[in-house]
Amino acid sequence: MDHRPLQPGDPAPAFSLPAVNRDGPVSLDDYRGKRAVLVALFRGLHCPFCRRQIARLSATRQALDEAGVETVAVVNTPLERARQYFQYRPTPLVLAADPEVRTHHAFGLGEASVLPDDTDPLQLKWPLTTSVAHFARLTTRSRPELPEAVNIFDAMQALNRQDAFEPTEADQQIAQAHGFQASGHFLIDAEGVIRWTFVEAPENAADVCRFPGDEEIVAAARAVARH
Repeated sequence: MDHRPLQPGDPAPAFSLPAVNRDGPVSLDDYRGKRAVLVALFRGLHCPFCRRQIARLSATRQALDEAGVETVAVVNTPLERARQYFQYRPTPLVLAADPEVRTHHAFGLGEASVLPDDTDPLQLKWPLTTSVAHFARLTTRSRPELPEAVNIFDAMQALNRQDAFEPTEADQQIAQAHGFQASGHFLIDAEGVIRWTFVEAPENAADVCRFPGDEEIVAAARAVARH
């Protein structure tokens, strides 16, 4: 599926999603005319890097709030499963569930189509297409969370073991349906205009599961607040 991730200066698409950790829906209109908002769009709970980034954003939330920015995290997980997980791992972030990745796609975040492993690598074009075998080779790298270089699939399994995370049937179904969905962070001003973006692995599959750091996000938030 071919998408163009939205960029600074683009209007943010309206969305309304069921809230995971509060009553009612989560909507971009909740913040329009009031405060800027960081919308972070993640894969499902099967992705340990996404779960850990949500935890990091939880720790960064106070600095963002002081900069005048609210934080909303959207997970590609069915609502009841998300509520089950975050009941035991609460977060101060506003959380929303989008099991069909409609919001991800509205912001221009694509999903790579997975082709057979015997596809000629020259015919594969990231981030539009890949194969499991090719993707495993490209994503074999050293990661600070792990003691040795492994591909992203092995890394996710190792981190799930570290986190004592056991995927449910719902997690497995989402992983099967949207395992190659891209993630992204979008900082939106109070008028609904995107002012800063961070899109995961836009050009190189080796950058999958690399997210912006706290300092980068807070600096962007302060820059938006100054304007």
